[in-house]
Amino acid sequence: MSCSQPLVDAFDRRISYLRLSVTDRCDLRCSYCMPERMQFLPKKEVLSLEELHRLALAFIDRGITKIRLTGGEPLVRRDVVELVQALGRRLGDGLEELTLTTNGTRLAEFAGPLLDAGVKRVNVSLDTMDATLFETLSRRDRLVQVLRGIAAASAIGLKVKINTVALKSLNEGKIPYLVEWAHAHGHDITLIEVMPLGEIDGERVDHYLPLPAIRDRLEERFTLTDLPDDTGGPARYVRVEETGGRLGFITPLTNNFCASCNRIRVTATGQLFACLGGAEQVDLRAALRSDDPAARLAEALDTAMRIKPERHHFAHARGATPAQPRHMSVTGG
Repeated sequence: MSCSQPLVDAFDRRISYLRLSVTDRCDLRCSYCMPERMQFLPKKEVLSLEELHRLALAFIDRGITKIRLTGGEPLVRRDVVELVQALGRRLGDGLEELTLTTNGTRLAEFAGPLLDAGVKRVNVSLDTMDATLFETLSRRDRLVQVLRGIAAASAIGLKVKINTVALKSLNEGKIPYLVEWAHAHGHDITLIEVMPLGEIDGERVDHYLPLPAIRDRLEERFTLTDLPDDTGGPARYVRVEETGGRLGFITPLTNNFCASCNRIRVTATGQLFACLGGAEQVDLRAALRSDDPAARLAEALDTAMRIKPERHHFAHARGATPAQPRHMSVTGG
């Protein structure tokens, strides 16, 4: 097949969105994401900056128009800004959008360089505005740094969207306040159901909170108007009439959204996962390091399109094995 042929899977879905992890490391230890004593990958297994760049360019040549850099926490990787700068040079030349997901702890330092490199918006993970609960959830006392990072990004014109994992008995009662706070500061906010990926300390089902129930509660307080907006991801949006802001819902368990999936994920070690909730994968690192990387990479991407499943099969049950053994920080958020 031609190296420039667009990526289309077996279900005739055009794949145009790449989530590219640059590291599995993180400076937080969010309890629903990983155990406290997380075993991170040896650095020698992680793709080099040059390999990440070559990989991204190959995807752009195959029709990827949006790249989101993820982790772990991407801003803990020392050379990440160099990668952003290199990819930013392809904006308007095949690449339409370059974004990043961050926990915000280092955003104050990096907001300016990211904007200068062509990033126009970032997603910041923030599950609570309560400092005590933040420390409980993340096992680190970093809320002040996160809020400082969000403010710094906004001040220079970098658009911020807040991502909040809805957690039963933890932050569920404070979600209305978080929505009001986000909208008051000009930020969209998206609520996410906790996903069963990787072993953690405890049972995820204890904190699984179906978002239809949260929407029902929010509608007791706010007027929610469904919107047709599509930002290229799985969120479904409403406008909160009382605040004028936009609120998204990502519901991988209660309302499967796979029919329109246009995404693939690549780990920091170069493993392409055709589905977040599936085991189907292709080794792009081996292709990159082969004697004929261009040909082997083209073959690997064609294989990925053939094996991408129609949908994931997430489920929550007490004592159940996670949908996949890998943690979200390994796959990339």
